[in-house]
Amino acid sequence: MFAEFGTAGNSDAFYAAGYKASAQLPAWLSDLGLNAYEYQCSRGARVREDTARLIGQNAADNKISLSIHGPYYISLATEDETTAANTIKHFLQSLEVARWMGADRVIFHIGGPGKMNREKAMERAKTLFAVVLEEAEKRGLNDIDLAPETMGKQNQLGSKLEEVLELCKMSRQVRPAVDFGHMHAVTCGGYTAKSEYAAVFDRIGEVLGLESASKLHIHFSRIEYTKAGEKRHWTFQDPYGPPHEPLLELIAERGYTPRIICESAGTQAADAKIMQEFYQRLLK
Repeated sequence: MFAEFGTAGNSDAFYAAGYKASAQLPAWLSDLGLNAYEYQCSRGARVREDTARLIGQNAADNKISLSIHGPYYISLATEDETTAANTIKHFLQSLEVARWMGADRVIFHIGGPGKMNREKAMERAKTLFAVVLEEAEKRGLNDIDLAPETMGKQNQLGSKLEEVLELCKMSRQVRPAVDFGHMHAVTCGGYTAKSEYAAVFDRIGEVLGLESASKLHIHFSRIEYTKAGEKRHWTFQDPYGPPHEPLLELIAERGYTPRIICESAGTQAADAKIMQEFYQRLLK
């Protein structure tokens, strides 16, 4: 087993090559030597069943591992009943699309705390998330992982790793999604050293076990930040952090097999390939 590398969404180069449909992307990624794809449902899980199944079949034919990014509209700590009901719906729709597509996990943002303090907001988030997990089980969708993502802005729940881990402790269906670009931004420049990366894996291992740490779902990109955290995603050619080299050195040294999804701004396939090739050189 080796680390997997792929893209969040479709690169500019994919469209520049004349392709238009996401169903064509798995073969395109495979031709590049990449082997993972995170389909974006960030504006709603509205993909048709036939389209989702086609993407899934093409991914299987090309040995591309699939994940889905759930809608940005999810808000687990909301105090509004309509928003709460819609949040449950967004989760279930995303899981249904994942089922059609053959994706094994749905990545999501926890949401904001609103006017509550973070502790109270997290308690509300866990209460609503318990309902999501119960509904997923009733519908037979509990074999698809749900992955709360570490966030890049100070005012978002999940900007602290411990908040993500709180949700992960609720069910075996829940696994962390660690965005090291976000963590770099929210710490205003952290995660440039191997020891900082190691601390994240070690903490996940302590709380959830070695398998969760070794098979971590990772987002990676260069990010510009302010005092409030994340400002903008950039590319590997831009002068921003964090560096990928110490992360990949650690992964290679420890024999971890994560799925690493590149979220560069338009160059995600090229930058995923840079990471993959660096990793492969380390293994040799």
